[in-house]
Amino acid sequence: MAGTGQNGGMPRRILCISLTPIARDARVLRQVGLLAELGEVTTVGFGERPSGAAHHLRVPDGLATLPQTPAGVAKLALRAHRSVECSAPAARFVLDQRGSAAGAILDGPWDLVVANDARVLDLAFRLAGDAPVWADLHEWAPEERTHILSWRLLVAPFMVHLCDTYLSRAALVTTVSNGIVDLYRDRFGVDAQLMTNAGPFRDLPVHERTADPGDAIRCVHSGAAIHGRGLEAMVEAFTRLPERFTLDLFLVAAGDGGAHLRELQRIAGGSPRIRFNDPVAPAELPATLAAYDLGVFWIPPTHTNARLTLPNKFFDYVQARIGMAIGPSEEMVRELRHYGLGVVSDSFEVDDLVRSVEPLTVAQVDEWKHAADRAARPLSFEAQTAAVRERLEALLG
Repeated sequence: MAGTGQNGGMPRRILCISLTPIARDARVLRQVGLLAELGEVTTVGFGERPSGAAHHLRVPDGLATLPQTPAGVAKLALRAHRSVECSAPAARFVLDQRGSAAGAILDGPWDLVVANDARVLDLAFRLAGDAPVWADLHEWAPEERTHILSWRLLVAPFMVHLCDTYLSRAALVTTVSNGIVDLYRDRFGVDAQLMTNAGPFRDLPVHERTADPGDAIRCVHSGAAIHGRGLEAMVEAFTRLPERFTLDLFLVAAGDGGAHLRELQRIAGGSPRIRFNDPVAPAELPATLAAYDLGVFWIPPTHTNARLTLPNKFFDYVQARIGMAIGPSEEMVRELRHYGLGVVSDSFEVDDLVRSVEPLTVAQVDEWKHAADRAARPLSFEAQTAAVRERLEALLG
């Protein structure tokens, strides 16, 4: 039952803003589910109304979430950051809905407003009025896309401006890994709280392999087919591994029209041991992954967010009760070694990826599966967000 406010038992009113397709955004979906237990949730974002939301303002697909208009780009170049706030086409659409029939759901007052990522901090504070704002930062905002020159020159300073201006005013700031918590503290003086990308606890069995004949090891990777995540090296590694290793991929095509996904298929060269499957909804992933033995993810540290990543898939593999093969990514390595979940390659070079996996045995994989079973509760959404939930209840109280 949704939490109630102090006036006549009316539900607490919570506005959740995420300029993503929320129904496909695993982190925001979990967030909406938590918020729905505390109040009546109105969401703003792309796509259909997500589960858990009582109301939803759908932003038209394709609207830019940054000030990418000619006037906006000029202001970014001039560092006129205050004047460019809330000027992104998606933000302008939301603000323009106020006063219309469709936009009536944006009318306050609110008990809490949630800003998902720095790019909507200005919009969240514009709509919040006197309500507290929860800033949930899914990554290190100043370096979100620093591999793109125009982002580094124009957008990164604007992200810094938004963080400098608004994070100190937020009632609660959360982010995804300890390393990124440290960055927000050191750069912006913000005492961010850790809220990992852990999924809900799943009561799934451990599928031991020792009873199966043979030494085949079935590997799997789930995620988005995005350039820069090291997927080319992953696929190439499996073309070199012995035949007893197979790789199934559950990949969502990126915004490049599927170009990178096709490139990965080309690298696979039609190998029957490398299979490309249709993507699976976040809620269905752990049960799907449980049919495999080893989840793989080798993402090179090409930028700060890649170096400090602790992604959804790490926790999906745990809930699926399978082992892991990862690269030396510090946040993942810390958790993997603490719980004894798998193997770490020496580097992100293809030769090292192959060397880390090639000697693995079915018995080792079974040990890691049982370790994942022991880690499933402490690495679940319920356990990982307990402190955040307490803080939200206090804010809404």
